[in-house]
Amino acid sequence: MQALKPHFGGVIRDLDLSAVEYSKELIQKLKDDLVQYRVLLFKGQHNLTGQQQVDLSQKLGTVESTFYKHPKSPHPDIFRVSNDEREGCTGVGRTGWHVDGTFMFAPFKYQTMHFPQVCKGGNTAFVPLKELYETQDEVTKEKWNKLWMITGRHQANHPLVYQHPYRKDTTMLFHCGEPFCEGWAEDDNVMPTSERKPVKMNQPKETRLQLWAACDKAVADGLGIEMEWEADDFSINDNIGLAHYAVPGTQNNKKTAGLRILHRTTIAGEIRPRKEDGRESFMM
Repeated sequence: MQALKPHFGGVIRDLDLSAVEYSKELIQKLKDDLVQYRVLLFKGQHNLTGQQQVDLSQKLGTVESTFYKHPKSPHPDIFRVSNDEREGCTGVGRTGWHVDGTFMFAPFKYQTMHFPQVCKGGNTAFVPLKELYETQDEVTKEKWNKLWMITGRHQANHPLVYQHPYRKDTTMLFHCGEPFCEGWAEDDNVMPTSERKPVKMNQPKETRLQLWAACDKAVADGLGIEMEWEADDFSINDNIGLAHYAVPGTQNNKKTAGLRILHRTTIAGEIRPRKEDGRESFMM
């Protein structure tokens, strides 16, 4: 396996996912590799069908389909995304840096992405959340550690900083898109921290902009990556350990940049976000 970045990501060039038998051993190997690398990029998957993508996703867990069904999707469990509304859903992932499934008690565990066609500039940016947190100054880390994202609409509310359930290191959970975050609750200063309650409500804009700027900086500094997809790329992403963002070029005009087609699946989360002190996501 070739490294995508020194600290995360692996590239596989010699495995045809349409032709392999998904044994228990292979699926466990994929899961183990996702714990280590957080994103696996498989090149040259031109034979992969929509049904095969769903079959693999079902081997990884329970497929969760909480999206609009575009008529050209090859399968009801595949979210078809494009830069042409006649070909797929447009504007997807453009509201800001995020983790998918923040409205659920357990955010999605994995995503799969298949790109039958790509357009010029149609990249996806990824930032590893452990490193994003660890590279902040102590004041910022202390602030972030006390924040909880309030999603609103009687949905789950999450700690911004918590322990990755499989890697057992630090990760984060947020959505910078304006419709997805109602505000941020901030912990009081009671000790021990396990006794703290999120009481002070902050407006969402300040924290959202801070997180957005931190993710942009992480990409600019080489901590993250802007993935330049090639046709027939397929990836499996650790949705819990990475934030991602569809850059503006994903909506470039088809006539000048080419047609972009993304087939995405999401695999349901299994474990509610839990801080090191034991506190978990909650309902207001």
